[in-house]
Amino acid sequence: MTTTPFTRRQFLTASSASLAVSLLPHRTVAAASAPSRWAIGCFNRPWTKWSYDDTLDAIKAAGYTHTGLLSPTKDDVFTSANATPAYLAGLKAKIAARGLKVNMTALRVKTALPLAEAIADTRTQIANGHTLGVEFALTFGEDKPERYAHYFKIMADAAAFAQERGIKLVMKPHGGGSGSSAEIVTAIKQVGHANFKIWYDAGNIVYYTGKDPVAELEPILPHVTGFCAKDCSVDPGADGKRKPDVMIQFGTGKVDFTAVFKKLKSGGFHGPIMVEGCKIGATAAETTANARANREFLEKILATV
Repeated sequence: MTTTPFTRRQFLTASSASLAVSLLPHRTVAAASAPSRWAIGCFNRPWTKWSYDDTLDAIKAAGYTHTGLLSPTKDDVFTSANATPAYLAGLKAKIAARGLKVNMTALRVKTALPLAEAIADTRTQIANGHTLGVEFALTFGEDKPERYAHYFKIMADAAAFAQERGIKLVMKPHGGGSGSSAEIVTAIKQVGHANFKIWYDAGNIVYYTGKDPVAELEPILPHVTGFCAKDCSVDPGADGKRKPDVMIQFGTGKVDFTAVFKKLKSGGFHGPIMVEGCKIGATAAETTANARANREFLEKILATV
């Protein structure tokens, strides 16, 4: 049997093709195992007993670049319907002066009002969020079963109104009609709009339902576009009653952040992650140190996920 020898050009072509093929699996594995680089921001909740100027300084000092308007105070109404144009302009300037970006505002949906009034109030809140340039408007669901249908109608209108303004409407687990995945799936179906998604909150799943946040994530995974980060401890107390607490340091409670983030990654999650909870200290500075520690905790986990 005779063989035809390779020319030099044939040898180089074949060698290059083999090299290219041999590299493909390694690139695929590297991409699959690359650490997650999701943006980590911080809400204002840990500093509500201090001024908002102090809060913004603290968020910046804790190493965050993004913030969200979660918890209004007596002095700051954020994007509530009664916020004035002058107030919104000042708020926007305060945030920008620290080099921070605001990506989310919370909606307080007034389901006790008649439908037309509740829709108008919610639209005003969304419009105020648009003035500030937020990407997300977050709702907490509805606690009262007799108002669920009312809430879904308000949200259907809000989803369309927000979409026209480039804002993504999202809901977080918060008990009642947004307690566990079963209630959340029902809400998604009832609202029936593509611009109504979920910001997952593993700490709240533990707080309100006592269920496993990883298992509860599975049915709603394709709908999750953000993550509210807080842990939740369950202290039985001297009387044996369940006394959960979410304003604690990450890693000291019941949430398995590594397992939750792995599940999120498997569903194609892209962030953001917004820190909501930390231990509130005696001073703003002490609270800031705790918020910084929680950011660093998340970063270490994400480097391995």
